[in-house]
Amino acid sequence: MSLAVRVIPCLDVDDGRVVKGVNFRGLRDAGDPVELARRYGEEGADELTFLDVSASASGRGTMLEVVRRTAEQVLIPLTVGGGVRSAEDVDQLLRAGADKVGVNTAAIARPQVITEIAERFGNQVLVLSADVRRVTEETPDGPARSGSGFEVTTHGGRRGTGIDAIAWIAEAAQRGAGEILLNSMDADGTTSGFDLELIRAARAAADVPLIASGGAGRAEDFPPAVRAGADAVLAASVFHFGTLTIGQAKEALAADGLPVR
Repeated sequence: MSLAVRVIPCLDVDDGRVVKGVNFRGLRDAGDPVELARRYGEEGADELTFLDVSASASGRGTMLEVVRRTAEQVLIPLTVGGGVRSAEDVDQLLRAGADKVGVNTAAIARPQVITEIAERFGNQVLVLSADVRRVTEETPDGPARSGSGFEVTTHGGRRGTGIDAIAWIAEAAQRGAGEILLNSMDADGTTSGFDLELIRAARAAADVPLIASGGAGRAEDFPPAVRAGADAVLAASVFHFGTLTIGQAKEALAADGLPVR
């Protein structure tokens, strides 16, 4: 591995404030997004990810202002997702200061939007956000819904799609997604560690940068995710509430022999 592993704090933004819960439920306030972004930039974060968890019309206006204010003060790359439905939405966010834009539900509903965005702005702008859960006997319709054992979900992991997650990741990369944000909904909001089986399967399916998300609880959780195939590691609660610093995450990666900035 020659490229440095990126450590990325994720800020879930609702009505102009950073919130955090489990599968987007039980949300609690985690602070002002611009102030947190500035702090993470100073601590050595390699990128920032903002997710608009309300994604309403009013939420979009709020998010644009948050992006503008953040871009004015923070020099590291900024990815913004949530409620992005078209190339026009991407254009608005890029003009506000985003460097990359994430798509999720809109791409599931109409996969062609991936190609449209990539052709207009370039693959490097487009991040496919995949909220993935394991399919079990208790999942509606059971394991038959997913040959890989993983299913793409919407609505914070609460609504299944019947789409095989690994096949979807491969298709999205072929259509033009330049990066995959792989979020394990089973691990989201927990401290169980990253889902290494899911990361390995996604890595085998697509030859684009892969961001692992969901389950970080200790500094020691980060290196195995990279060894499993992630190019970057993303976390929220452990950074927002002081369990870990960006520096501690990077120290753990470096101690495992992985390159960091």
